[in-house]
Amino acid sequence: MEKRKTFGSFFKEKRIELGLMLRQFCEKYNLDAGNISKLERGRLSPPKDEILKKYAKLLNLKEGNDDWYLFFDLAAAEAGRIPKELREKDIVARMPVLFRTLRGKKISKSKLDKLIKLIKES
Repeated sequence: MEKRKTFGSFFKEKRIELGLMLRQFCEKYNLDAGNISKLERGRLSPPKDEILKKYAKLLNLKEGNDDWYLFFDLAAAEAGRIPKELREKDIVARMPVLFRTLRGKKISKSKLDKLIKLIKES
């Protein structure tokens, strides 16, 4: 069974890919090691857009690529926020229908996987 990727685990994974230990990363970019450690362990909620963008750049994520979007999507999901680009579209107006549907019926994992596949293909 695949473990669900969290914002913190993804942050840590990308930091390690840079070849930096936590303290090295924080010293290099003048960040608080305690706060970054809390982020990576899921003890601190992901920050909002501007700080998140700064962290993404420090982690060498390229704007617009899959890792960039995953970083922001994981942060938004864990913080209970809707990603900025989705708030600006008609999607938000349609979300209550999805929420009511999900709340009213237990959806099997296989049906949810099919829905995700369908969304990815469109």
